Amino acid sequence: MKHTLCYTISGRVQGVGYRAFVRKHALALGLTGYAKNMPDGSVEVLATGPREALDKLAGFLRQGPPWSEVRHVEEREGVPASYDDFLIR
Repeated sequence: MKHTLCYTISGRVQGVGYRAFVRKHALALGLTGYAKNMPDGSVEVLATGPREALDKLAGFLRQGPPWSEVRHVEEREGVPASYDDFLIR
């Protein structure tokens, strides 16, 4: 069963390869969706897939790449969308 979750990640997450890091892990977990920079400096991630894979992705979101500093990850139900890939917007 597929689930869709939306995450908002705050901290030093723009300009540090965070979206590419998320895409790499999302694709490895078989998830679809996107990661995009938001005007307030946060990153929004929408991901669809099995709950177990989403839970693993959440762990990576909290970790971030070496140059990032994740301060907070907010998780909420997302609106299901049809993506064939995991995009960087």
